[in-house]
Amino acid sequence: MSRFDVGVETEELPRRCTSPRAELYDARDVPLGGIRGMQVHRALPQRPLPTVGAWCFLDRFGPQEAVMRVEPHPHIGLQTVTWPFVGEVRHRDTLGNDVVVRRGVLNLMTSGAGIAHSEYSVGDSPVALDALQLWVALPESRRHGAPDFERVEDLPVVRLDAADHATGDAATAEVTVVLGEFAGVSSPARSYTPIVGAEIRLPAGRRVRVPLRPEWEHALVAITGEIVVEADPTTVVGPEQLLYLGIQRDHVEVAAESDTTLFLLGGEPFEADLVMWWNFVGRSHEEIAEAQRDWAEDSDRFGHVLGHGDERIPAPPMPTVRLTPRRRRR
Repeated sequence: MSRFDVGVETEELPRRCTSPRAELYDARDVPLGGIRGMQVHRALPQRPLPTVGAWCFLDRFGPQEAVMRVEPHPHIGLQTVTWPFVGEVRHRDTLGNDVVVRRGVLNLMTSGAGIAHSEYSVGDSPVALDALQLWVALPESRRHGAPDFERVEDLPVVRLDAADHATGDAATAEVTVVLGEFAGVSSPARSYTPIVGAEIRLPAGRRVRVPLRPEWEHALVAITGEIVVEADPTTVVGPEQLLYLGIQRDHVEVAAESDTTLFLLGGEPFEADLVMWWNFVGRSHEEIAEAQRDWAEDSDRFGHVLGHGDERIPAPPMPTVRLTPRRRRR
């Protein structure tokens, strides 16, 4: 998707979390270039929390009825993870891919040094849409490479015991491993840092013990319903909220009164500070400025999106101040 969220940091701040946390963040509505009449909620980055592992961006568009028209736009330095709940979206990119994104199927685009894509809802009338789109920052070893696109339809599912917290009756919570590794089970999708992205479906009135890797940091996002997380302090997390759990936890207990879906993010703390601006994830102001100039000048770096003519989202002007890394504020 196309972003117009300019972040400029100027102060020296702590770079890594070193302890368990229970920090609750509200998603915020933000302007989104190229989409008309859509509500988009951004849970990551937050000013105090720029990343969770390599996850550097989390948007939810929906639930709503809308016409989605995101014209061709560029990316560098990241993977886009598109995970739908309701509706279908047509993805086209400069590698020639033309696919329909739908429930249960992971669409993973790796930008490398540069790629462009478009996203349209299917049909000309408003349709029901609800999905997550997340960005994963690429490490130094992969961010300068060639672009790539994967579509994974057969994702592994882990089943966790989920007792009734009133009677103790047994049930099961199902966890779809979207990206990376969870509870010893790995997604077939390619990732380039130690990471987890997983959808957890918890039946009504149940409690589940979610295993975590203590050397990783984690966060939970409520998708439907409300969850209660025993994280010292016990915290209620509703839709459009993200609970950051910090590091050095080997599990977390989650309970829900109604059927609930949540998403787990986590991974090894990322290797580098990031400079993020518009659709670009880099390491320096100069790198971002070069990508902005290449897109504005229609260079060969990003290619041409299949099925589009001259339509594209124009590059916004660079800010008048120097872009510096986003860093943790506490």
